[in-house]
Amino acid sequence: MKIILATLNAKYIHTSLAIRLLKAYSEHEFKDIHLAEYTIKDPVMNIVSDLFQKKPDVIGFSCYIWNIEETVKVIGILKQVMPEVTVVLGGPEVSYEPLYWMQREAGIDFVVNGDGEETFHHLLQELRDDRKFHFVYGAAYRKGEELIVNPPRPKSDLNTLPSPHRFPDDLPDLGKRIVYFETSRGCPFNCQFCLSSIEVGVRYYDIERVKSDLLYLIENGAKVIKFLDRTFNINRNYAMEMFQFLIDNHQGCVFQFEITADIMRPEVLDFLAENAPPGIFRFEIGVQSTNDETNELVKRRQNFTKLSRTVMKIKASGNIDQHLDLIAGLPQEDYATFRKTFNDVFAMEPEELQLGFLKMLRGTGLRAQAAKYNYTYMEHAPYEILSSHVMPFSDIIRLKRLEDVLEKYWNSHRLDHSVKYLIRHVFKSPFDFFQEFGDYWEARGWQKIGHQLEDLFTRLHAFLTDRRTDSMPIITGLMKLDYFLGHKYKPRKIWWDITLDKSEWSHYMQKIAGHPERLSARLADAGFSERELQKFTVLEVLPFRLEAVLDSISGLRFDPEAVAVAEGAGHADGMPDNFSPAGGMEAGAGAAAAKMGAANTAALAEMPLAAADKSSTALAEALPDAGGSTLLVVMYQQDESQRAQYYALPL
Repeated sequence: MKIILATLNAKYIHTSLAIRLLKAYSEHEFKDIHLAEYTIKDPVMNIVSDLFQKKPDVIGFSCYIWNIEETVKVIGILKQVMPEVTVVLGGPEVSYEPLYWMQREAGIDFVVNGDGEETFHHLLQELRDDRKFHFVYGAAYRKGEELIVNPPRPKSDLNTLPSPHRFPDDLPDLGKRIVYFETSRGCPFNCQFCLSSIEVGVRYYDIERVKSDLLYLIENGAKVIKFLDRTFNINRNYAMEMFQFLIDNHQGCVFQFEITADIMRPEVLDFLAENAPPGIFRFEIGVQSTNDETNELVKRRQNFTKLSRTVMKIKASGNIDQHLDLIAGLPQEDYATFRKTFNDVFAMEPEELQLGFLKMLRGTGLRAQAAKYNYTYMEHAPYEILSSHVMPFSDIIRLKRLEDVLEKYWNSHRLDHSVKYLIRHVFKSPFDFFQEFGDYWEARGWQKIGHQLEDLFTRLHAFLTDRRTDSMPIITGLMKLDYFLGHKYKPRKIWWDITLDKSEWSHYMQKIAGHPERLSARLADAGFSERELQKFTVLEVLPFRLEAVLDSISGLRFDPEAVAVAEGAGHADGMPDNFSPAGGMEAGAGAAAAKMGAANTAALAEMPLAAADKSSTALAEALPDAGGSTLLVVMYQQDESQRAQYYALPL
């Protein structure tokens, strides 16, 4: 009996843990069992053709909201060209309403509900032997025209499940794809919009087994491992031991976790702040709403004050990127209260803020209560809401516009400095910026066409110009900085008119070539000629004091004391606390710690360039009318990070 375990991943870089768990459990008895992974973007006929040529007797599909509709299409065609093949479905999308799926698609022969390893294995045994399917607890099946759902199977003892991470066929691609990993199953919380709340309690794998599997993956080249645990930090001792193990053995691998921030203990935060290597850990934190009434209605226990404290302490450490999630459309969350939720969370300026829309998932408590809140929602997956008792469809589509520009202009990190300036100094709130820009974006029809990098800049500039935004010279200068930093190599074109003529360019390049030590010791040691410098250097004159502007958007805005520390006080010698002897601004110094490049400040007295007066970082000093300008020097491919480095030289 030849068995194919298949799934349609959302992207090629994703991998399916579920089908690997099933294979690991059954391959000792069923030797002819194989994996087949596709994506939801693959043409249906391509998938059907590939499966047809494999000539399986049984095909098992792992089903989720992102692939169920495409999977059903595949099954419909498969059964026409291979009527004899047995089709089995499993996964969260089909576990809670198996009869619906079997009624909708006649090609589905069996549905495996809940934990699939033991149930699928038992089903294979019955398919091979006596075909007594009524003994297969946790399965639904057809008996003639009748559809039968067997009683559920007890939950698996996780430590009896073989490792799904030891297949030799996976080794060549470990470094190219995301590896999904679980240390536990279940969730201690009861959020009514989430499938994880259905299983009561949390089951853990033995920690030594977990460590062994992780070490195997790391040593064989895994680059990104994403933990599927719904609340990785629910067991403090387990989490602490895992954090320490990963810190000791990461070898450059990146680990992503879903954590509950308001239960994270201070000692855990202190440990991570002091010991987590930069860039190795990434936290995903579901905030969803800051509306107390909403959280109570969906049975979501959350202390936003504690959550904020956790997020800001992690952010202050600079070691861990954080991805925060919001859900629009929850009960009693109207447009106005969601605006507050958005601004409450954006005040922490997380590295990513994901705006999602409520999905009425099969099996969840909120779907069962849909009539209570007058929800309308998509009939088919992903079951996204269209309206509620307090949020009409018109508000939903407005928030969709906001979501679009949020992804393009915040989560992409293409315009970090520009957007920070806009939300701190120009618009009433972050929500108002993204919403107003989103409305403008759609009014111009830009959602219907693609865009290149420079389009992001020209469209933002057009929006700000059309609304007659103040401080356009500063905003435009920051956009130029962001554009330069968004390139790995010296850009071949720019989206604005060049401000330097040939003689000015030559003058400044001569001074830089003559005094490279004023920029960085490494540049001086390299001994580049002026001609060589020109190959990887761009120059631009900004009509304001760049350093003062960067100071005004540095620091942790959520905490006034942190902002005061980040902005710093001046010194009699005219140099800030973080000025290094090498002539550069050390990492972590406000805007100098910008993710896309290291900012360095120096004075080239002979240019003539005077040392900047650091006694005040008041934004007013940066305005063009206040006098003073900046020579922006950006260099490419000059260190192992391969990131652009910039130098702000007061003129």
